[in-house]
Amino acid sequence: MAKNDEYIRKPDWLKIKINTNESYTGLKKLMRNKSLNTVCEEARCPNIHECWSERKTATFMILGDTCTRGCRFCAVKTGLPTELDWGEPARVAESVEIMGLKHVVVTAVARDDLKDGGAAVFAETVRRIREGNPGCTIEILPSDMKGDYESLSTLMSSAPDIFNHNIETVRRLTRRVRARAMYDRSLTLLKRVKEISPNTPTKSSIMVGLGETKEEIIETMDDLLAHDVDIMTIGQYLQPTKKHLKVERYYHPDEFEELKQIALSKGFSHCEAGPLVRSSYHADEQVNATSAQKRINYMKGYEEQEKKEVDFTF
Repeated sequence: MAKNDEYIRKPDWLKIKINTNESYTGLKKLMRNKSLNTVCEEARCPNIHECWSERKTATFMILGDTCTRGCRFCAVKTGLPTELDWGEPARVAESVEIMGLKHVVVTAVARDDLKDGGAAVFAETVRRIREGNPGCTIEILPSDMKGDYESLSTLMSSAPDIFNHNIETVRRLTRRVRARAMYDRSLTLLKRVKEISPNTPTKSSIMVGLGETKEEIIETMDDLLAHDVDIMTIGQYLQPTKKHLKVERYYHPDEFEELKQIALSKGFSHCEAGPLVRSSYHADEQVNATSAQKRINYMKGYEEQEKKEVDFTF
């Protein structure tokens, strides 16, 4: 455990290669020209150079750049947000088309100042992307919208291809790590997505290195599975600034691999786990893997049902 006045030195496996080639600089220029925000930049994601330079993927952050919450792990600006920008959905859709994306992630700051938590703008963004880019799969990563079922229904009416909501940490640490968020409310939100749209894959993520135990991580896995979550990602917490929570310890890549295997053995259709893994990391691969697994499960169920019908005839 890290003492309050000490910082743990980052291990070698957390070193990243910075690649600011034309793809990276071009994408950054496009975002600025369209007055768009990305969580890649705002949350200081360590994979931004890989995603922007090599994979040509990005996570758009809508509803402004100012969050109404002040989570102690997050680098996104906190304060009083500006008015809604209803031109934003069209600009996001146009950028997706210019970039030629096959899979896009749309997230947002928490907007507790809005009755619907920004669900209407979120849904409109999904619709605009789909209209202009029919071959692009769309993943959404909203806040808990204060647990409002009507707001969730508004958001799900846009029929996203995958629904992602991060539980962030284990139950015991939630109040210390997340502002205004509740562990059970996040679980309920994920469960309600399945009630609204049973075939929509759901996904959640946790950070490690905040003082949790292995047993608590496994308990979180069980809680997510009990609420029908399909995909899980596990990554190392990295302190963005001195005012944020300190890292209690760094997990070794072998520990992440062990956690991944535990998650898969428990029944998640897909799990990404590693020091630099974030919620949107290799998101395109995750949705494709989940869709493939669902097809396999469907065929297994079909074959079992067919066998039962054959047996019945005898």
